[in-house]
Amino acid sequence: MNQAIIEAKKAYVAEIAEKMKNSESTVVVEYRGLTVAEMTELRRELRKEDVEFKVYKNALAQRAVESIGADGLKEALVGPNAIAFGKDATAPARVLAKFAKKHESLVLKSGIVEGKVVDVETIQKLSALPNKEGMISMFLGCLQSPIIKFACAVKAVAESKEGAAVPAAAE
Repeated sequence: MNQAIIEAKKAYVAEIAEKMKNSESTVVVEYRGLTVAEMTELRRELRKEDVEFKVYKNALAQRAVESIGADGLKEALVGPNAIAFGKDATAPARVLAKFAKKHESLVLKSGIVEGKVVDVETIQKLSALPNKEGMISMFLGCLQSPIIKFACAVKAVAESKEGAAVPAAAE
């Protein structure tokens, strides 16, 4: 093989490995049977969530997986695969699982979440979670709930004492 080609492939493997390391989650899917229109729709949905979706040669992706020490993902890199890289840990799983429900041709295979190789069941569980902003709002709602309940209780006590004091003052 030509040395320039080998160097280009090494750079490509390094690029894939870097994307896998820098993303919060990486999901591998098989796209066999999807039409061009369906792939375009899927890419559009992923772009809305700031998820990068690429098709790589399996041999290069396998070398990238080996270089970052995620050998468990190697078995999933067989057949026509695409890889989704997300900055949010739940975004790729959520969008891909939702799309897979409508289109049976898209098959979730495996992934990496926060540096750990995960199986399809974990990806399905992640897909049920809201995005980062949704989780923060749920957390803030949990923090506000006791304060609101306490304020309502204090107000109810104040109103009941105020209501009891009015008839006594009228006498």
